[in-house]
Amino acid sequence: MRITILGSGTSQGVPVIGCKCGVCTSDDSRDKRLRTSVLVQTDKVAFTIDAGPDFRQQMLANHVDRLDAVLITHSHKDHIGGMDDIRSFNFLQKFPMPVYASEQAQEEIRREYSYAFKEHLYPGAPTYNIITLTENPFMLGDLLIEPISLPHFELTSYAFRIGNFAYVTDLSDMPQEAFNRLEGVEYLIIEALRKEKHYSHLCLAESLEIIERLNVRHAWLTHVSHLMGRTADVNPTLPPNVELAYDGQVIDL
Repeated sequence: MRITILGSGTSQGVPVIGCKCGVCTSDDSRDKRLRTSVLVQTDKVAFTIDAGPDFRQQMLANHVDRLDAVLITHSHKDHIGGMDDIRSFNFLQKFPMPVYASEQAQEEIRREYSYAFKEHLYPGAPTYNIITLTENPFMLGDLLIEPISLPHFELTSYAFRIGNFAYVTDLSDMPQEAFNRLEGVEYLIIEALRKEKHYSHLCLAESLEIIERLNVRHAWLTHVSHLMGRTADVNPTLPPNVELAYDGQVIDL
């Protein structure tokens, strides 16, 4: 299984418009962060988790010409804002894109992309096969996907476990039930917004505590804001099995 970090930034991305801080003006390519998303691929299946506002740019940058499904963590704009560009895959593949989304997320998708759900579709509109996401596991190609619901302030966000790997972003807390379902995970991508606490996201200390509690072999921190600091400065301060994820990073498991 290959995981590609399509985007590792928070809702504003990095650099932030108008910001002149040391991160936003950094020449290090690892400090250029599109909105958070990953591509998961095996020989039999390819899917993204989320399709944010940078979806088109991410698909082009990573030469993605096949996509079998899109999994949606939750309905915030930085996670669904690029779903119109799914139509390129509709044109290539000649079928509606399977989109796995909770009922809560579906409401926002149907509102945001109402033109894609009309009885008489405009010929160029994207087409989706909406599949209701619950905590019930399901198969995608040769992979068993285990969704895990998490609190994200007033929303529910979904993490996804795939064997000994898990992708966990946009959460304000990790309940015991989620810990139980993540037991045995060896490789973890988890959000760490910044060093200071936040009302709806994990801060660095909270993410590191979860990583230590799960005793994972290796972890990558995503959904990182410019307030975290430069990658070159932050990575040396992290445990040896933890690093900041960066856009374009490829993880082969």
